[in-house]
Amino acid sequence: MQRAVEHRIGVQAPAEIVWEVISDFAAWKDWNPIHPRMEGELRIGTPLVVEVVIGDAPPATIQPVVQDWVPYEQLHWRTKRLRGFVTAIRYIEIDKKGDQNAIFSNGELFMGPLVRFVSRDERRRLRAAYTRMGEAVRDRAEAIWSQRQNTPI
Repeated sequence: MQRAVEHRIGVQAPAEIVWEVISDFAAWKDWNPIHPRMEGELRIGTPLVVEVVIGDAPPATIQPVVQDWVPYEQLHWRTKRLRGFVTAIRYIEIDKKGDQNAIFSNGELFMGPLVRFVSRDERRRLRAAYTRMGEAVRDRAEAIWSQRQNTPI
């Protein structure tokens, strides 16, 4: 059994700019409303340190492991919940739609024998958080792109 939460949003900036925003972990504190702290390396199997702020809950620090990453396309990390009976794959993906636009997706996929304990209320809070993150990525990427478009060479 699986459960998923996802948000997708169009971005009027090249996919490369969106990737630039995502891959600069040190700058996440400047724009990311749900992950204000992100530390680690983009390398499969590498642990990350991620601060998570969802709704009114106090910030939590998790230590997921990089599951997969493809430059300019995706970053996935994995955590275990409920004593390992639920695996959560957090994903961030970029779909290039043209030279100057992309789709940004971010969400979480839950799998395992106790996945039914990932409540509808929790999924609703996550969806709202992932929406905020998607909008923040869009806004940051579009601002960077706009600034570069208006800068004389």
